[in-house]
Amino acid sequence: MNNISEIAKLFLKLGIIGFGGPAAHIAMMQDEVVRKRKWMDEQHFLDLMGATNLIPGPNSTEMAIHIGYDRGGWKGLIVAGLCFIVPAVLITVVFAVLYKSYGHLPELQPFVYGITPAIIAIIAAAVYPLAKKSLKSTQLWIIGISVLILNFLGVSEIAVLFGAGFLAMGIKAIQKKSAGKMSALLPLPLLQFTGAGIAAGGTMGLFLTFLKIGAILYGSGYVLFAFLNTELVATGLLSQQQLIDAIAVGQFTPGPVFSSVTFIGYQIDNFKGALVATLGIFLPSFLFVALLNPLVKKVRNSKVFAAFLDAVNVASVAVIAVICIEMGMATITDWRTISITIVSFVVVFGFRKLNSAFIVLGGSLVGYLLTLVG
Repeated sequence: MNNISEIAKLFLKLGIIGFGGPAAHIAMMQDEVVRKRKWMDEQHFLDLMGATNLIPGPNSTEMAIHIGYDRGGWKGLIVAGLCFIVPAVLITVVFAVLYKSYGHLPELQPFVYGITPAIIAIIAAAVYPLAKKSLKSTQLWIIGISVLILNFLGVSEIAVLFGAGFLAMGIKAIQKKSAGKMSALLPLPLLQFTGAGIAAGGTMGLFLTFLKIGAILYGSGYVLFAFLNTELVATGLLSQQQLIDAIAVGQFTPGPVFSSVTFIGYQIDNFKGALVATLGIFLPSFLFVALLNPLVKKVRNSKVFAAFLDAVNVASVAVIAVICIEMGMATITDWRTISITIVSFVVVFGFRKLNSAFIVLGGSLVGYLLTLVG
């Protein structure tokens, strides 16, 4: 029970102060778990960190769940995940309620005006190091460019991500003459699920939509917003502006970026929508970690599966790039938004350690001030 109490205290703390995105969260966890508390050695921490890239979902949340499972078994798994997620969800609910009540009032629009250009710069800053790390071979460059073109032409994010992954996996399996092992290395038998539409309506339909996204989303958390654009904006359940504002809320709040779906769920169906959206998006992470944790070393050593992940990571970067292009085309339309975008890019690339929440706040304030100019 003492272990469970320690887990709860640590991840509540990280859930409250964890600004800066997944990389920052994992760095904080490493400092707390390896250096300060010595719950595990550096090598095992790296093994668990690698395992988070083998499954869909938010990496830092899954890392918290992995650590909780290692330290406290099933109880630790649940406690660590909930304690890391809940602070962000509660803060996001407050933003969601205020937004739905006041967000569309004319006097608030000048503040929202400058947020989108700032968000584009933040996403671009996230893409750049991911691209440098993931484009490791000519084959991956070809896959990345192909995905960029296909996604921009309208092919779904799910199709290009899994298509790229399985293509690279097949090539590697043929190269190693180990095609017979492929069935044992598939991440999850999700193809029939990913292609299926959500037949149910109402609360159950909303839950299944987020459950599907949580069960298949690889790559950066920003890919989430591409999926939400397809599932919710294109179907009329959410406006483009609400999605953009949800991204901003994800930057304002600590904890996982995926808590933005709490905001989105509330806009669609108040507290009931917030609850089912949150449950749907995070539930797969708990299940995947519980299944994968005992198999970390075996899965980590698979070269065929590593090829799948390399291709999926490249495809994820391409999808994020498409998001930036489409958002820019829709929102950077005058000298004010151009100015905010340029300044935001200079700040995010010139001051890499600056918390992204300050970029969003700065964009909002500058947007407001510029709207006062004739």
